[in-house]
Amino acid sequence: MDTRLISQGDVARIVRALGRTTLMDRVIERLAEGLTELGRDKGELSPARDGFVRDYPTPGVLEWMPHHVSGDSITIKTVAYSPMNPQRYGLPTILGNMARYDSTTGRLVAIADGVLLTAMRTGAASAVASRLLADPGSAVLGVIGAGAQAVTQVHALSRVLPLERVLVWDVNPRHAAGLADRTAFLGLPTEVTPPEAILARADVMCTVTSVAAGADPVVPYGPHKPHLHVNAVGSDLVGKTELPLSLLLKAFVTPDHPAQALLEGECQQLVGRPAMEEVVGPSLGELCAAPEAAAGLRGRLTVFDSTGFALEDHIALDVLLEAADEVGAGSRVRIEYHPDDALDPYSAPAPASALPAPSVQEVR
Repeated sequence: MDTRLISQGDVARIVRALGRTTLMDRVIERLAEGLTELGRDKGELSPARDGFVRDYPTPGVLEWMPHHVSGDSITIKTVAYSPMNPQRYGLPTILGNMARYDSTTGRLVAIADGVLLTAMRTGAASAVASRLLADPGSAVLGVIGAGAQAVTQVHALSRVLPLERVLVWDVNPRHAAGLADRTAFLGLPTEVTPPEAILARADVMCTVTSVAAGADPVVPYGPHKPHLHVNAVGSDLVGKTELPLSLLLKAFVTPDHPAQALLEGECQQLVGRPAMEEVVGPSLGELCAAPEAAAGLRGRLTVFDSTGFALEDHIALDVLLEAADEVGAGSRVRIEYHPDDALDPYSAPAPASALPAPSVQEVR
C-alpha cells in the first residue's frame, strides 16, 4: 500500500494556505487537550527519548522519540541536534522527520518533515504552561537565545498572553538583533537587553539556547518580579542546563516528562538534593488536568522544565496531516516492498492499480 508523504513543499503550501497563526493555535489547543487527557491517566506516557552522541567532525546528538497509541498508531520522530549547523553548514540546529505507523500491521502510513513541527510544538508547550502559570496580564516577554526556536516561542506566547514588548539576548549580537525581523509579523517592539535586565523586567522568560553541557547558567540569578514564569526550553542533554540552581530552589518547577527532565532537563540539577520533592511539583499534564491548582501558583516564581517528548510530536503530526487533507497537499509513494505472496519476498509486488487507496483515517 502507499505511504503518505508530506514534503518540504507540502509543508510550505500548508503554511501559506492556512497561515502560521492558524496552525499554531491548532497545535496549542490540541496539545492542551492531549496533556489534559494524559494528566487524567487516560493516556500513556511516552518513553524517554534515546539516541547517539556525535562528536566528529562537530558535536551533536541524533535521537529517536516514540509514541504509541495502542490499537491505533505509532509515531516515531528522528531528530538531530547539531549546534554548529547554522554557521558551518547553513542548516537549522534541529533537523528531523516524523513517521506514522499502523499499530496493528506495522505498515508505514505517513512520513513528514519534523523541523517546523518540532519548533511549533515546542513553542506550543510553552504557551500551554504559560497560560496556566503566568500572570494573566503578562506584557513583557524575555527571550534568552535568539535562534530558530525563539521565533515560535514568541509567536506561541503571543497567542495566549497580552504581550506588549519582547526583550532578547543572545551571545551572537546578529542573532539577537535579527529576532525583531523574524517576528515582525507579530507587531511587537523588540529590544536587545542584557540577561540580568531581562530577568528583572520580564513577566515571562524563555531560555532557548545551545550552550554546551557543563557551561555556566545563561542568566545570572538576581532581582525579578515575584510572579515571573520561566519556560526553560534549551536543556536536552545530560549535563546541559540553562538556569541558576539558586533560581530553581526558589521556584515551583513543573516538568513536561518527569523522568526525562530528571535525566537531561533543568531538574537534573535537583537530583539528590533534599529540596527536590518540595521544588518539583506535578507534571504539566497533571496541571492541565487540574487548572485550579495551577491558578494558585500564578503569583510566585514558576518554571516549566521543557525537554520535549513524543506525545507532543504525535499531536503536531496529527495537526499537519489534517491540514494537508484540508488543502490537498501531500503525495502517495510506494516505499515498502509488499510482494504479491506475503510468504515469498521474491514474488513481484502487486501493481499499483490493484491496490485500494488508503482512507483518510489511515493517515491519522
